[in-house]
Amino acid sequence: MDHSEIEKMFTRGDGSFAFARWGRPLAPVVFGVDDATLSVIKGAIEAVCQVSGHETMDGDAELGSNYMWFFFRDWDELLEVPRLGDMVPDLEPLVVRLKDVDANQYRVFRFDDSGPIKAVFVFLRMDQALSDVPAQTLALSQVVQSMVLWSDVAFMDKSPLEVAGETVVLRPEIGALLRAAYDPVLPVATQDKTHALRLAARVGVTL
Repeated sequence: MDHSEIEKMFTRGDGSFAFARWGRPLAPVVFGVDDATLSVIKGAIEAVCQVSGHETMDGDAELGSNYMWFFFRDWDELLEVPRLGDMVPDLEPLVVRLKDVDANQYRVFRFDDSGPIKAVFVFLRMDQALSDVPAQTLALSQVVQSMVLWSDVAFMDKSPLEVAGETVVLRPEIGALLRAAYDPVLPVATQDKTHALRLAARVGVTL
């Protein structure tokens, strides 16, 4: 990936550039799945963190958990989750919008004052389309899309994953980009497009 391709990965549909990565270890919790699916999600988180050079932890001192996954059948179920409305601003109008467009997934990002990712909420309404997606593919895709603040159009044309034999893995260039994004020398958040040049230099080294 050259710098122009990388720049597009963080340039939103309105033309603005925004990059942010996690500023703290991930402390995940998952609601609404059985133990087998939970194991798959845990494995996906560990795999992507290993690729990125990031860490997980058992609990966040401020939030308890900062990476929450919710599996459900109807968007209205979110309104019944205790205190979720305190953590996700404007939850009720968000649910209305998601119902109106018949969405089956959504991610909410929260940020620290200095810009890095503070928390991510993954909402998955398990309609027929999502239910047909293998658990490994669904989990890995969601983790990748939660690791940095990608553009809202970053993966519209091409998935971050690819098939390797009988399993699904990260595309090598996406793995290299995540490793570059978590280089401790680079800023955790920026709106400067020249950040794509710094990422491109490191992707060239890691691929």
